[in-house]
Amino acid sequence: MKTFAWLIPILPALAALANGLFGRRYINEWAGHVASAAMLLSLLLAFICTMIALPQGGDFVPVDHDYYTWLGAGTLSIPFGIYIDQLSVVMMMVVSLVSSIIFIYAIGYMRSDPGYVRFFTYMPLFTFFMLLLVMGNSLPLLFVGWEGVGLCSYLLIGYYYDRDYAADAGKKAFIVNRIGDFGFLLGMLLLFWFTGALKFSDLFESAPSSFVYAGVPITMITLLLFFGATGKSAQIPLYVWLPDAMAGPTPVSALIHAATMVTAGVYMVARLNLLYSMAPATLFLVGVIGGLTALYAASIALVQRDAKKILAYSTISQLGYMFLACGTGAYIAAIFHLMTHAFFKACLFLGAGSVLHAFHRTTDVDVFEAGGLRKVMPFTRWTFLISTIAIAGIPPLAGFFSKDEILWKAFSGGHLFLWGLGIAAAFCTALYIFRLYNLLFSGEFRGTGEQRMHLHESPALMWVPLAILAFFSICAGWLNMPLFGYHGFHNFLHPVTAQGHHLAEHAIHPPILASEHLLEWLLAIGSVLVALAGIAFARLLYVWEPTLASRMEESFQSAFTILYHKYHIDEVYDLIVVQNYMRCCRAAQWFDDRVIIAGLNGLANSANRAADTVRKIQTGTVTHYALATLVGMVFLVVWLFLCY
Repeated sequence: MKTFAWLIPILPALAALANGLFGRRYINEWAGHVASAAMLLSLLLAFICTMIALPQGGDFVPVDHDYYTWLGAGTLSIPFGIYIDQLSVVMMMVVSLVSSIIFIYAIGYMRSDPGYVRFFTYMPLFTFFMLLLVMGNSLPLLFVGWEGVGLCSYLLIGYYYDRDYAADAGKKAFIVNRIGDFGFLLGMLLLFWFTGALKFSDLFESAPSSFVYAGVPITMITLLLFFGATGKSAQIPLYVWLPDAMAGPTPVSALIHAATMVTAGVYMVARLNLLYSMAPATLFLVGVIGGLTALYAASIALVQRDAKKILAYSTISQLGYMFLACGTGAYIAAIFHLMTHAFFKACLFLGAGSVLHAFHRTTDVDVFEAGGLRKVMPFTRWTFLISTIAIAGIPPLAGFFSKDEILWKAFSGGHLFLWGLGIAAAFCTALYIFRLYNLLFSGEFRGTGEQRMHLHESPALMWVPLAILAFFSICAGWLNMPLFGYHGFHNFLHPVTAQGHHLAEHAIHPPILASEHLLEWLLAIGSVLVALAGIAFARLLYVWEPTLASRMEESFQSAFTILYHKYHIDEVYDLIVVQNYMRCCRAAQWFDDRVIIAGLNGLANSANRAADTVRKIQTGTVTHYALATLVGMVFLVVWLFLCY
């Protein structure tokens, strides 16, 4: 495996290099095909790796291979190498498969865009850094990928750089992530300080002897690393960049939300599960932040009008579920939901892109200006409906199995508060996602007559990828069905998390009604009923009694206003952080101008004035010099006479 696995990230990098150097002159409209071909080859190699690892299951020996020494100084030696275990295999498959589908879709979506070549230069570069992140065998290599996806997100979110809102959104994403990355970097440096290791295999070996369970150092390190994850994976308090990231083209939104950047934080916590399991205080905070984010973002999505903004807050909420799972020690459940979420969220975003394509728009569409699209966009409608049911958690689709496992792990572990947050978020999820579906596809068209004339189904190059994603949205959850006694995905990943799970497993089991399995069934039925209630409520408000939604908005206008303006967090951040930062900058500028620069200029001016005065002595007249010499001699004689 080590002989060819390195090609998995290299192939998209070569595609980015080829399009970047030769795209405009030689490749032109074939840039999308070059990028897609590279991703499909990476997918093939990732599939081969999976076929090698899958039959061995828990007996698969991780491939930890160093190609050369990348950084070396004193006791620090960081190799450039790959680390492929069961977790890496899953992430490689998810990233390469979903990215390949999005790339193919983007060929049709971006065909007439003037920046077509530039777009397909950035996109494979994005996947290269994400694959490097999940395949690197050390924290510094992971950090290179971590920073690389941050750079590419800036380039792609600000793709329409001639529009102020896109340029501002790109800068916002970049700056917010730099704040989190500073914490990540500090955590990594502290980790090296205490263990002397940054390579994963060495780190996992030395960590148990280097740290005390629940000690201050390991708690501080994991908190700093998690702070970085809150930026990359858009959790409270650093989630604010992700809704604005919708300024980029829709395939970019799908790639960020489904296969690349936002999943990096979840992967990092799962990869370092041993460290997090040694810090129960950090795990508790991870779970609480995840649960609160899941409900908080879902509540905002309930009243948003832009289709992609609704899906953006949905992603923040679903990532909250993943961190909630990590906080309860259920790392495998978090990765399972990451995988299923990648399929139905990519399908939802690309479905929204299909609607935008029909409206001839590049950024977003107001859901209240749509309606009745089922008549003119049947393929988009059915794939969107399938992924909508999947994210709502209705069996037997993928989202039910992954989300239900997270809720069960929280409940069975005695984390009843987190379970309550998850159940409330599940109701909101079903409500906002079916609100979106109903407003887009049900009822009658509410747009203009001119818009109605141009509505059309997307070409096959766009709806076929939607159909593939819809297929995986149905069946991806069948890889792990604990309700039916099948634990295939869990058994495959168990060796990666076994040591950490053993440390984190201080479960407080709830009272058992008849048997634990029966209780799990009852909770699953309850979560489905909650989701069905949300679906029915959305149907009531936006299809059966559409005036009821208006009346509710009028009755609860204050609450609707707060939710629509996202709890005014952006304004609070602007007031507390941005404005105070600007005041500090202005104070620093004043100090620089009035003290530093003025002081230096004062010294320079004094030297100039002194030089002006002294140079007048040099007149160039011989008689003046003779007189000066005579005066000097007289002064010297008088001084000697007085002294002696």
